Amino acid sequence: MLIAQEYDHSSISLLAEVSRTITNENDINKVLRLVLFIMSENMNMLRGMITILNRDTREIVINESFGLTEKEKERGRYQIGEGVIGQVVKTGKPVIVPNISDEPLFLDRTRSRAKAKKENLCFICIPIKIGAEIIGTLSADRQLEPLPAEEKIKKITLQEERMDMLQHYVDQLSIIAAMISQAVRLKQLAHEASASNHALGKNNTERISSKSRPADEYEEESISESERPANIIGNAKPMLALFKMIDKIAKTNATTLILGESGVGKELVASAIHFKSHRHDKPFIKFNCAALPESIVESELFGHEKGAFTGASATRHGRFELAHSGSIFLDEVGELSLPIQAKLLRIIQEKEFERVGGSKTIKVDVRIIAATNRNLEALIRDGLFREDLYYRLNIFPITVPPLRERKTDILLLADYFVEKYNTANQKGVRRISTTAIDMLMRYHWPGNVRELENCIERAVILSEDNVIHGYHLPPTLQTAESSGTPYTGSLQQKLDSIEKEMIMEALKRTKGNMSRSAMQLGLSDRIMGLRVKKFDIDYRKFRP
Repeated sequence: MLIAQEYDHSSISLLAEVSRTITNENDINKVLRLVLFIMSENMNMLRGMITILNRDTREIVINESFGLTEKEKERGRYQIGEGVIGQVVKTGKPVIVPNISDEPLFLDRTRSRAKAKKENLCFICIPIKIGAEIIGTLSADRQLEPLPAEEKIKKITLQEERMDMLQHYVDQLSIIAAMISQAVRLKQLAHEASASNHALGKNNTERISSKSRPADEYEEESISESERPANIIGNAKPMLALFKMIDKIAKTNATTLILGESGVGKELVASAIHFKSHRHDKPFIKFNCAALPESIVESELFGHEKGAFTGASATRHGRFELAHSGSIFLDEVGELSLPIQAKLLRIIQEKEFERVGGSKTIKVDVRIIAATNRNLEALIRDGLFREDLYYRLNIFPITVPPLRERKTDILLLADYFVEKYNTANQKGVRRISTTAIDMLMRYHWPGNVRELENCIERAVILSEDNVIHGYHLPPTLQTAESSGTPYTGSLQQKLDSIEKEMIMEALKRTKGNMSRSAMQLGLSDRIMGLRVKKFDIDYRKFRP
């Protein structure tokens, strides 16, 4: 084989890097620029472009590019059906141009290839879709090695291998186009709104204007009430960014993957996405993929026919059928077995499935919202999670910040939980003491909001004078100062104690996984092993 095999080995790392960029970066303009840069680094891409269709003017324009000057980018404007890009938008099918000098449809409207060596310059253009709607294109230039002028049979073989390699690029670009489709949709909406405002003569202080500022840049301290979910509490900057992301995603039908540590409130985010969407009056079905054995999970999700197995005395509708026309929330999706993952992939792609023991194909219209606190990329490497399912789920990921990154919200949440458990337990707690507040703010909250809620519930129940004191909080929050037992050991003893506690907390969070714990603590595997040995920590006791 020629170069195709070589690129097969780098596919996972390329797509993983793109996925991390989409997950970790909130600025949509920066996301698209970084994706093009990653493509250039991993695919030897000379130039890359993301074009967007303006549905009002029917014009296709270059929104982000790599390898083009601003002037060249501005010249890149097409009508539907015009040139290769216009044809891709019109037909919705990818186009491979192995040699642009031989393709009359290749217009080079940007004139960026005017001085380039056109011989063996390849151009690949992929449609960017939302459902069946074409909203733009993703394209790339690549210089191919010239075919040797050798005997005919060998040349034909090399041509076939070259086409295999180009098809490999098409597959990679198609996945990337799907991953960035929701970001491109948001840019499309902003571009159309900006063009509309300009046509109406509105000034540049309008809320959405691509000339005054990017569509996804916001004033850090402000958020409209319509953007704020009714079921989530928070005013910290990471939460305001999360609220805006929820508001964007809710308006689409995109499959969404919610990432975050255990206890951060991923289910609340899923609920907010559903109830802010156009499906808000339709079913919202929740399912925890880790709560039941594999044999029961399949029946719960997809239903079963009467007599499908012992005890199946009647036909049962699964969660996907119950969620028809609405949304389904799959919590802990990383716990699904590979056979169930295959069925889930089919539902995402084909919108159909069969019940257990049945042969009738059932069609469903369901928006899938998945969540996990596990590293799916690591599971893929271990053969425990399907790579194709990951990229289908990861089209629009949202990361929910841990509580330690939004400490300004701790007292806000604490007050809310005090009121909640006052009502539930017929208590009259009116305030939290200064000592208790100090303890709440000092603690690192490995269990996040769920742990905070449990602490406040306990404290409300224990309170006898309508005040939450430091001694009402769990022992894990008891600092030396607040408990009246100041530490008297040496500095090294104190540091060792803190280090041991941090290692144990990391092992607790990762369920005894040494490598993941080392990564969280910024240590190498070797140093982690030495520290565990030094403090005589048995990592196995943290495993479930």
